[in-house]
Amino acid sequence: MASHEIDLHGQTWSEALAAFIEFYNDAVLRAGGGEPGRLNVIHGYGATGVGGVLRTRLRAFLQRHEDRLEFIPGEKVDGNQGHTIVVPSEPLPGTEDLLAEQVWAYCERARSRSKIIGKFRRCGTPMVIQAIRALERQQRLRSLVKGRIKLYEVV
Repeated sequence: MASHEIDLHGQTWSEALAAFIEFYNDAVLRAGGGEPGRLNVIHGYGATGVGGVLRTRLRAFLQRHEDRLEFIPGEKVDGNQGHTIVVPSEPLPGTEDLLAEQVWAYCERARSRSKIIGKFRRCGTPMVIQAIRALERQQRLRSLVKGRIKLYEVV
C-alpha cells in the first residue's frame, strides 16, 4: 500500500484545511477507484502541552467525515502525536465548504453575527449567513443572548 505525506506546519487552520482537502481529494482521484493508500498528515503537536490547533482541529474534522475515511492518530502507530495517518475511501467536500469550517473555528469564542460577517466579508454577507445557519442545523454552533446581542459559539 502506497504512502503519501503532507506537512501542514506553519499554516493557519484555514490554509491547512484547504491544503489537506486538496491533497486528500487528489490522492482519491489519482487512485481512480483503486486503493489510494495511506496519507501521512504531519501537523505537529503544538507548544501548549495539550495538542496544537492544527492537530486538534484536523482530528475533529476527520471525525466528522468518518463515513469517507479512516484515521489513526500517530501516537497509536509509533508514539508520535505530531502526525495522523489517514486512509481515504471517498472524496471530501470541496473547498467551497471551507467557509463553514472557518466560521466554526472563529466561533470558539462567542461572536456576534456582525463580527462574523465582518471577519468573512470577502465571502459576502449571504454566504456567511448561510454558513452560520448550516452550522446551527448541524448543531455545531449555538446561539446565546447577552443583553440585546445574539452571540454564536461552538458547541
